[in-house]
Amino acid sequence: MTKALPLIRRGLLAAIIIILVVVWVAPTIWAFVASTRPPTEPVSRGDVWFGTHFSLASYAKAFSLAPFGRYFFNTVVLVVMVFVVQAVTVTLAAFAFAHFEFPAKNFLFMFILLQLMIPTTALLVPNFSTIRFLGIYDTILAIGIPYFGSAFGTFLMRQAFLGIPRSLVQAGIIDGCSWWQLLIHVYLPPTVPTLVAFGISSVNWHWSEFLWPLIITKSSEARPLTAGLVRFTQLGEIGARWSLLSAATVIVILPLLIAFLVFQRRFIQGFLHSGLK
Repeated sequence: MTKALPLIRRGLLAAIIIILVVVWVAPTIWAFVASTRPPTEPVSRGDVWFGTHFSLASYAKAFSLAPFGRYFFNTVVLVVMVFVVQAVTVTLAAFAFAHFEFPAKNFLFMFILLQLMIPTTALLVPNFSTIRFLGIYDTILAIGIPYFGSAFGTFLMRQAFLGIPRSLVQAGIIDGCSWWQLLIHVYLPPTVPTLVAFGISSVNWHWSEFLWPLIITKSSEARPLTAGLVRFTQLGEIGARWSLLSAATVIVILPLLIAFLVFQRRFIQGFLHSGLK
């Protein structure tokens, strides 16, 4: 009986994991399946999955209704811009907290981490007022500015920097390295996987964000993919055509899903190297 307990526990754990995976994946699978239904076949009770035949007409219709090319361009510019700036700011901040000693260092670090406890919606009004004051409303820059600093990224990189052997740092100091040489040649090389993992998280977050881009933009010239989906709710001819809405949703999430599948090993390794368990 005692030998069977570990097997029972593993079986229960596996069953729970499978149930959670199915619950998490089911909406995504449904979106893919529903997007291939013929546009003329409405979704009704008891008939929410497959249509009478496979059709890609909804994708063609979605591309004709919205400038997805422009939305993709805006989104790529946004996520690249935000990550490049974040890579600089979080790396420098993490290096300062990991390498230097200065008054109130722990207090300042905890103050930065307080950002993680503030809901994003609580900052919508002050951020919007700031953007209007700067005169950059309805621009890609306006979407990205509030995220140029990241408390999570600072914490992640600091944890990775603290894992660098002190003997290696001392050797660099003895050799006459300046602070920026220590950062580039001693701290950064072993922590590249952590920076990559943070980059994947940053791209995922800003690619999927909806509310802030919707508030701070009003035209297709600046809107990213997620905010561009609102266009489909504003077209009266669409109604409840779920195949079309599903096709538009798949167009938005597919690049991100492929990127995650490609870089998932690097993503996991980055968090393991950061010291987070």
